[in-house]
Amino acid sequence: MDTAAPISDRLDDVDEHVEEGRRKMDWALEHMPILTALREQFEAGEPLADHRVGMALHVEAKTAVLVETLADAGAEVAVTGCNPLSTHDDVSAALDAHENITSYAKRGVDDEAYYEAMDAVIAHEPTITVDDGGDLVFRIHQEYPELIEDIVGGTEETTTGVHRLRAMDQEGALEYPMFNVNDTPMKHLFDNVHGTGESALANIAMTTNLSWAGKTVVVSGYGYCGRGVAKKAAGQNANVVVTEVDSRRALEAHMEGYEVMPMDEAAKVGDVFVTTTGNRDVITEKHFEVMQDGVVLANAGHFDVEINLDQLSELAVNEREAREGVREYELHDGSRVNVLAEGRLVNLASPVALGHPVEVMDQSFGVQAVCVRELAERGDEYDAGLHGVPDELDREVAETKLDAEGIEHDVLSTQQEEYMGSWRHGT
Repeated sequence: MDTAAPISDRLDDVDEHVEEGRRKMDWALEHMPILTALREQFEAGEPLADHRVGMALHVEAKTAVLVETLADAGAEVAVTGCNPLSTHDDVSAALDAHENITSYAKRGVDDEAYYEAMDAVIAHEPTITVDDGGDLVFRIHQEYPELIEDIVGGTEETTTGVHRLRAMDQEGALEYPMFNVNDTPMKHLFDNVHGTGESALANIAMTTNLSWAGKTVVVSGYGYCGRGVAKKAAGQNANVVVTEVDSRRALEAHMEGYEVMPMDEAAKVGDVFVTTTGNRDVITEKHFEVMQDGVVLANAGHFDVEINLDQLSELAVNEREAREGVREYELHDGSRVNVLAEGRLVNLASPVALGHPVEVMDQSFGVQAVCVRELAERGDEYDAGLHGVPDELDREVAETKLDAEGIEHDVLSTQQEEYMGSWRHGT
């Protein structure tokens, strides 16, 4: 196979990159008490000794703390990016400097180089996979099925990846156990709502230097990510419109006080559009043609398929970079449509992107870490297919966070536990 070289072989001034990446990672670690606590446990017990962990993630400072935590648990780790624009080269270089880590992630690569780096990770013959978007697990199944026998399991971080894995599982095509980290409470209640909501809006504001107050913000998709974007936009005095295909989510958005309408109508009134569906062709040619002059389009879903940029480019009579990270498309009537970060995940792919807040990712990566530990210790207890995260693991991460914050909470008494577990109590 043609594979990529490690990042350190492809950079000038490697030492400077390592120093800067290390500085970013140290700052993140200061604010990640869950992974700090898990790292101490992992270093003492080395639960991942003799395991090879292959990872495809957004390679930035917070992710790097997870990668190092697994390496310090005794694993040999190979990592690459899951999005060509979300890698921080300095962080990638700092990871590559770790004796147990090889990083192939580099920012701005084309599709061919992207998959060469993924193949390089796979060449390490991982026994555990950690994925964000499903590309790694799909690549293994499609191109390297002979490796599956030695893989004890994997984890998937995000909504889009879970959609893909669920489809594979339903078709009987998922041949090793995968934990659905995305749908566990410690992920979707915090990462998807607060993480996506805050980071998507922050990156849009920093990239455009525009205010939210008084804007009409169209949020497409009212899952956990869409709820977060809508909530945070409304909190900054925007008027929020929600588009949905699911009747219950549409009703939920209505009951939360948002306007709900089809995209065909929303396209005419929106100032800023944020897609969060995980599906393709959410905003297409018929929508571009009726949009107001100067609209801003951003995607907060994993892949760059939600805004149909091929159709937009065909409609445009002129294109230019209006600002760094802002592509302006001028249409035949003189109206302008502005797309951020090439339609990729705006909170990680825009030029100023920093991803989710550190504290939020500490929780999600804490779940990833304990799931990897679970696979290393009890992977043979799980059949091939998609699995929910065991509730005790999710609660372990929550308790670790509360302990770090010095927050105490009530516990059920023996009598209360008996009452809740019995059907015999009546009026």
